[in-house]
Parts: sequence; C-alpha cells; structure tokens
Amino acid sequence: MNWGIPDFLKKRLLFVTGKGGVGKSTVAIAMGIRAALEGRRVIVCEVASSENASRIFHQAAVGFKEVELANDLWAISIDPEDAMKEYVLFQLKVKAMRDLLFRSRIFTYFAAATPGLNELVTIGKIWELTQLDRKVKHGRKYDLVIVDAPATGHGISFLQTPRTFANIARVGPVHNQAMQLETMVTDAEQTGSVIVSLPEEMPVNETARLESELAGDIGLAVDRVIMNALYPDRFPAGDRRAIKRLVSSDDPDVRAGGRAALSQSRRVAAQNEQFDRLKDMVSAPISTLPFIFRPEVDLHAARRLAEELE
Repeated sequence: MNWGIPDFLKKRLLFVTGKGGVGKSTVAIAMGIRAALEGRRVIVCEVASSENASRIFHQAAVGFKEVELANDLWAISIDPEDAMKEYVLFQLKVKAMRDLLFRSRIFTYFAAATPGLNELVTIGKIWELTQLDRKVKHGRKYDLVIVDAPATGHGISFLQTPRTFANIARVGPVHNQAMQLETMVTDAEQTGSVIVSLPEEMPVNETARLESELAGDIGLAVDRVIMNALYPDRFPAGDRRAIKRLVSSDDPDVRAGGRAALSQSRRVAAQNEQFDRLKDMVSAPISTLPFIFRPEVDLHAARRLAEELE
C-alpha cells in the first residue's frame, strides 16, 4: 500500500522529542515504519537505553550495532562509552596507542568528568550514521536517520552540546568536530525535528515552549508537532443529550454504559479544548494520532500509527 510519504520524512535526519511520557519513542518507531514502507532506508537511533524498538519487534536487545528490524528498517542503541571508543578508533590509527589509551585511568576519569562529552560523542555517532561515505567498515547508507532524543529539558541541553564545545574548544579536532555537528543540527534542508505532545494542559504548554527553544535557541527546524493519543469522537451533540438520560435509567447495566459513554464524551471535549490551545500556541504544522486501546503498543499498533501519519 502506498499513501505518499509525509514531507517531514523526506529529510535525512529527524530528532523526535517532547515532554516525558507523551509517547515520543513509539512515535519515532512509527515514523521509521512509515518511511520504510515508502521505500526509504531508515535507522531509528535510541540514545537513552530504552530499547523500545527491540520490545516492539520482539528482538534481542539492539545495543551498539545496526540491527535490521524489517525491510528497509534498522535500529541502534547508542551507548556513549561505545561511541567514545569508536571515535578514538577513528582518530588513532596505531592499535597499540588505542589500547594504551583505553586502559588509562586518567582517560577514563577525564571522559567521565567532562560535562557534555557523552552527548557530544553520541551526536557524533548520529552524524556518522547520516554520512553517505561512512567511516564504519561495511556501514550501510541510510536515507533517513530518526533519533529518539531525550525528553524536553535534557533534549535541549543534548542538542546544544555541539555549540557549547565549539565555543569552549576554540581550535583543534574537538572544535572542528563540534562545528561540523553544529552545522548538521542547524541545516534546515537536511535536518529537522518533530515534537510529540498529548491533549493535556502541561504537555501542550511544554510543546509551545519547546518549539520556541528548538527554533530560537538552537536553530533546529521544527517540521511537525504530533498530537498523540486522541480519543475518537463517537458521540455527536445530539447523542450526548441522550447519553445523559441513560445515566438516570432504572437498569444498572444501562446506567453503567451511560456513565462510560458520558465519561468518554467529556474526555473528548477536554482533549479538543487542548488541541485548540495547541493550534493557537505553535507555528509548526500539526498531525494527530489516535489513542491505542491496548495494554502496550505492539507491532500491530505501531503499524497502525505509521499508517495514520499524515
């Protein structure tokens, strides 16, 4: 089946972020599925050791290796320690020097004590995955790299890391690497972001603030806001009046059904109110995804969300 690829999935690199608990990891995987179904070679990068991709696809832990989940869809979980080792391997060509450095306690302490270094090497690995001429031996070439980025607060500092290091290290390889990463993050033609929200007051407020910080403070394009977990509106206004009469029924089963219907109707009304607030508060286009009535999101549900993406 071909629906036509959403415009924001045509970029080479997308960061998916949002307030914690809004479902951004699931949305990132759904985006990967959708892009792969459209014929793009995609890799989903997890950076917080959440391993959601392996859970949904019933795979063993992904880890710091590119694992194929489905046709044209791969995943990787970027561990900063592994990313640091890979970076050193690229910089030092003499194996004896690399081994000596890895065994050095001073190097270990330095790496652990340097603020932002883990984030820098993580973004460096993301940059490496986007390259058509990759440094990793037998590395695949991807059309799209989707990053399941850290939640709001940590996500902002994560994306600011290249600029911070470029300002601190005025010269040398670290400065050059940081400038390269900063250029990648702020290249609106190739790189963008998707913010995931929920139809609730705090996530909507957080989404508006996050859009301003991503675009204004970091210079990262915000291509789409996705309002996740919207309830279906099953009861038009006329039905709602009838539902209220059911709550007064003498039949306990009818009353219970009426209360359930009334509760859902009120929840839909509250969600619609928050959706209207979101439309007033953000500039980016908004897409919606339905609430998944399952104990947890499995592959079937993730594919459904992929199909719903506009």
